[in-house]
Amino acid sequence: MRWLPPLAAVRAFEAAARHGTFTAAAVELGTTQAAVSYQIRILEERLGTPVFLRHGRRVVLTPAGSRAAARLHQAFDDIGSAFAELRGEVDALLRLSATNSFANSWLARHLGRFQAEHPQLEIRLDSADRLVDFAADDVDVAIRSGRGQWPGLTAERLFDLRFAPMCAPALVAGRTLPIDPGEALAMRRVNPRDRWWAVWLQANGVTPELGVGPAGIRMDSQITEGQAALGGQGLAMLTPDLWRRDLADGRLVQPFAGLATEGEAYWLVYAEGRRTVGKIARFRQWMLASFAVLD
Repeated sequence: MRWLPPLAAVRAFEAAARHGTFTAAAVELGTTQAAVSYQIRILEERLGTPVFLRHGRRVVLTPAGSRAAARLHQAFDDIGSAFAELRGEVDALLRLSATNSFANSWLARHLGRFQAEHPQLEIRLDSADRLVDFAADDVDVAIRSGRGQWPGLTAERLFDLRFAPMCAPALVAGRTLPIDPGEALAMRRVNPRDRWWAVWLQANGVTPELGVGPAGIRMDSQITEGQAALGGQGLAMLTPDLWRRDLADGRLVQPFAGLATEGEAYWLVYAEGRRTVGKIARFRQWMLASFAVLD
């Protein structure tokens, strides 16, 4: 086990040795001249030898103090370099977490644009539908869906979580759009037992019990449902804001006019008090700008 004098006394000694006065050392350390003098006295009592000779307001290192100061200066420089290197590594890595649907349908397509704007920043993306623990999972920023109320976290709304049936153009070829919402019941649907279907149908004046329709395909995430829709497998209940590129390119169409929502949204989430951290601030600004056009 190392024998070390109190670290507060060591810091006071190193600062006073550099500045040559207790007053200047106190300014650097954010304390008082009396407090620095007290710490030096503690150090000298522990060592059993003086490290400074007092000459009025100035102090002069003793031979023993001079030898110790030279090594402490180097040691403090090494400590500062070690933490600067660590801080640089942390600042150079942005750790993101996003739901599978958001990560695969939007973020993966656009994240390269952000990285190109910040080439010095390495990005690590973890896609999972579980709620991450920011401390335990070592995450800087997350994109979550919900109502934006997570204790200890700041949540900024990106866009409302609205949904509507979407499909490949071939499924409605030759039909005049938009189609009456009631016709969705007779069409082939992907994951027809998804609770969003009942919400959307009721929001658009359709009673689900009026028709059973084809059984459809059951899938476990919006990203797989969207891929099924792109492949012409039927109507999939999707979030249009996550599939804007496919809609713009004509690979998907929204054959019904109505949207629905359960009052939830997608949120940019980070730990309270970390908004001004450089990498978080840059990503926050980019994300908010990317979705500002939806408001």
